[in-house]
Amino acid sequence: MLTRFILVLLSVLLPGLSIAQAVTVQDSNGSFTLEHPPARVVVLELSFVDALAAVGVSPTGVADDNDPKRVLPAVREHLKPWQSVGTRAQPSLETIAALKPDLIIADSARHQGIYRQLSSIAPTLMLKSRNETYAENLQSAAIIGKVLGKDTEMQQRLALHHQRMEQFSSQLPKGVKVVFGTSREQQFNLHSSASYTGSVLTALGMAVSAPINQAELSNISLEQLLAINPDWLIVAHYRQQSIIRDWQQDPLWQMLTAAQHNQVAAVDSNSWARMRGIFAAEQIASDLVAIIHHRPLTPAQ
Repeated sequence: MLTRFILVLLSVLLPGLSIAQAVTVQDSNGSFTLEHPPARVVVLELSFVDALAAVGVSPTGVADDNDPKRVLPAVREHLKPWQSVGTRAQPSLETIAALKPDLIIADSARHQGIYRQLSSIAPTLMLKSRNETYAENLQSAAIIGKVLGKDTEMQQRLALHHQRMEQFSSQLPKGVKVVFGTSREQQFNLHSSASYTGSVLTALGMAVSAPINQAELSNISLEQLLAINPDWLIVAHYRQQSIIRDWQQDPLWQMLTAAQHNQVAAVDSNSWARMRGIFAAEQIASDLVAIIHHRPLTPAQ
């Protein structure tokens, strides 16, 4: 209370003086207040890196799965080098503490179990990331902008983002049935309209499969894929050995409309599956325009 009284008094006595005010927002755990804009920020999900880059703030530490290339080039070019704090699933508390952050941004889906430990290191903002939709991601970006003291800059970047997405959407036919999924050695995961990437595609005017059994992502068979029978099949292959490549040798494969019309496309797994955010959505939209118009994909920038 005394600190706030002094700030108010200074603002009255020195009206030309710019004084940073405490910011209060709502995160996944309720009300979150930060007294001053943070100088050292540690983020534990890739989507939060995207949000920081949108307003030109470089994180001190990132849970980047010990691979900085997990962060899109378009995001990295806005940032200074950071210290890896390990994997998103199991970030190193010791490394985080050693960085002496004054803000940690964590994923409410992955990190709720270590919230107390994180909060003992620094104020910890808990937001959805792993299971968020496109709309929720943009809401989280707006919250991050406020907490960073960059609300105006974030609102400007979000306005530019909406303009860009509308431009991409205007280049696309509407109602095209698109299936996007990730392919591993033994499973293909369908990203429904309730998933992040699925909701980006829906926002661009594509017809995307509804959740199966209320799940954002569903492991489906070739027969289930054939029942959906998309106009376009877009795949992120996590590894060289991929069940989709196995299915392409199955006689059922040629019954798919997408296969018959040569409308099966491979995309970058970081852009389409691991990253989420402003830059990521713009990359997905740019890729989709190229795919639908049978143009080569431009490497992620």
